[in-house]
Amino acid sequence: MPAEANGPLRRGVMLVLSSPSGAGKSSIARSLLAEEQKEMVLSISVTTRQRRPSEVEGVHYYFIDQKRFAGMRDGAELLEWAEVHGNLYATPRAPVEAALARGMDVLFDIDWQGTQQLVKAMPRDIVSIFILPPTMAELHARLERRAEDKEDVIARRLANARDEIGHWSEYDYTVINRDLNQSVAIVRSILIAERHRRARQTGLPGFIDGLLSAKP
Repeated sequence: MPAEANGPLRRGVMLVLSSPSGAGKSSIARSLLAEEQKEMVLSISVTTRQRRPSEVEGVHYYFIDQKRFAGMRDGAELLEWAEVHGNLYATPRAPVEAALARGMDVLFDIDWQGTQQLVKAMPRDIVSIFILPPTMAELHARLERRAEDKEDVIARRLANARDEIGHWSEYDYTVINRDLNQSVAIVRSILIAERHRRARQTGLPGFIDGLLSAKP
């Protein structure tokens, strides 16, 4: 558990997953959240793009218009924002900072542009993982199986994927998503290790003091 009776033993982790569309980051994120639901929350982004038929407001995104987006950006309410495929995406600041202070991890399913801004804003809290497809042919097949985008949209996403993959070296870790279950296990092992970094053990000095002052 992230918290003790006298407060959290550790500060939460900002775990970032990025990948080109169709490489599997959203599937990995869903599985990880199901396994870590007591210690992790999903950062819900705001976006100006149209909602897909399978998406739910407040679960996948908060869908807003460009006027509202501009107001949040200009009011310093956003931790990061980016334009992707002609649409705007952003992370609200307040929920993330509150979760970290409670000792909860925050999971981000965002692109490389958003990741760069998060790293600049909160470098000590970020752990970033880039998810790679096994082949470009498999990436194409996954996009077609999703059956939510038109052919011209799929073609544009494949073209952009090459540029997105070029940013893999900016991340702390990389995972080739050949098998979903294996990829989830790898990402979870990274998360568990990062939770135990000494710098994140904000409650540890008090715990150590208690250990040393206690009678045998």
